[in-house]
Amino acid sequence: MGSKKIINRQFKDRLFKYIFGNPEHKEWTLNLYNAINGSSYTNPDDIELNTIEDIVYMGMKNDVSFLIVDTMNFYEQQSTFSPNVPLRFFMYAGKAYDKFIESHNINVYSSTLQKIPAPRCICFYNGRNKKEDKVILKLSDAFTNSADPQIEVTVTMLNVNYGHNKELMDACEPLREYSWFVEEVRNNDKKGVNIELAVDMTLDNMPEDFVIRQFLLDNRAEVKDVFLTEYNEQKTMAAFRDEYIEEGEANVAIALLKRGKDTVEDIAALTGLSIAKIEELSSQLTDA
Repeated sequence: MGSKKIINRQFKDRLFKYIFGNPEHKEWTLNLYNAINGSSYTNPDDIELNTIEDIVYMGMKNDVSFLIVDTMNFYEQQSTFSPNVPLRFFMYAGKAYDKFIESHNINVYSSTLQKIPAPRCICFYNGRNKKEDKVILKLSDAFTNSADPQIEVTVTMLNVNYGHNKELMDACEPLREYSWFVEEVRNNDKKGVNIELAVDMTLDNMPEDFVIRQFLLDNRAEVKDVFLTEYNEQKTMAAFRDEYIEEGEANVAIALLKRGKDTVEDIAALTGLSIAKIEELSSQLTDA
């Protein structure tokens, strides 16, 4: 029996995407781009958001993808560190470039060189485990034989926990405010406050001069929804992580597959099993 891809149509946007992938506030996306690249673009309409929603391929989804001038930017926020980020970016980029090639009528069989925008891969890390301000992750690190890799994907992982990457935060107010928001919710949670109330308290106590303040307040219900979804997912994955130490990787993978909410990549990162093995387990469940 052939293995089957896991398709997850229950994705909800993360808070990061809700802020920086919002077409109504492309100025914040532009601000973030300028802060990372040291550029000084001023027209938000230069941003062409092209995030592919709910890619039906292993349940994979990127947070924000956009074109600006001659650069294809892939942004992903990660609250649980995974060394497989370059592989996810590689797979997502393939889909994004397929879409670009088709929409721009590019002939990949032409005898002349066809120009395409250069990729820029950034992962914004705000997990609880300590990480350096900047970490470079490479796809070639995953190759069983990396002596002479013919394909490479390089991802820059930036620690955006509050207090990290001060220069970047100073250059991008929305990012600094997002970082503050996440930190305050966590602080309230540590005090034993119900997580939903913790989000409400953070929204109510947000400084009045924050540029994202009014947007978040105007969309309080949506902000709470995306944050709670992300937070509850983190707690669930942590519980499974503790369980698999005792039960074994395959058993936990099966439990996650039955749950039906996790991508193949997430399960692989959690259990240490290969994607091929997880697909095999998925196929066995489907055929059972």
